[in-house]
Amino acid sequence: MRLLAAAVAIWMAQTPAPMGLPIQGLKLADVRDSFNQARNGHPHEAVDIMAPRGTAVRAVVSGTIAKLFDSKAGGNTVYEFDEAGAHSYYYAHLDHYVFSLREGKHVERGTIIAYVGSTGNADPRAPHLHFAIFELGPKREWWKGTPIDPYRSLVDALKRGE
Repeated sequence: MRLLAAAVAIWMAQTPAPMGLPIQGLKLADVRDSFNQARNGHPHEAVDIMAPRGTAVRAVVSGTIAKLFDSKAGGNTVYEFDEAGAHSYYYAHLDHYVFSLREGKHVERGTIIAYVGSTGNADPRAPHLHFAIFELGPKREWWKGTPIDPYRSLVDALKRGE
C-alpha cells in the first residue's frame, strides 16, 4: 500500500494541474505534438501554436510571473510558476508583454499576459506561441526543470471546453 501511495505521489508531482488554453478559441487541429521533434540539433520539448501576430496569450494556470526574459532563441519570454511552485509554464517568441506584467506578479488563469509574435529565432513570417511545461526541482529555478510534453494537457483543456 505504501508503494502505491508513493507511486501516486510521484505521478501527481509530475502531472501539472488541469490548465486552461493559452490562446482563446484554439481548436484541436491547431495543436500538434512537436515535443520530440529535433530543432537546431536539440529536442524541441514544447508545442508550437501558430496564430496571427498580436493574438492574446493567456496564463494557463493561476500563479506567479517568475521571469520576463529576452533570449536569443526564445525572444520575448515569460516563465510562470503555478501556485504550488511545482511547475513552470514557458511562453516564447512573444511580440510583447501586457504593459502591467512584472516579475513577481500574481496572475489568474485566463489573464492576458502577452501577445503572439516571432521574436528570437522564430521565422518572422510564422508568428506562433512556443509553449512548454517544466517540472521544477526543489530549488525552484526558472531556468531549470524537467520537460513535460504539454500536448496532452492542451488536448485535455480543449476537451473540457476551456
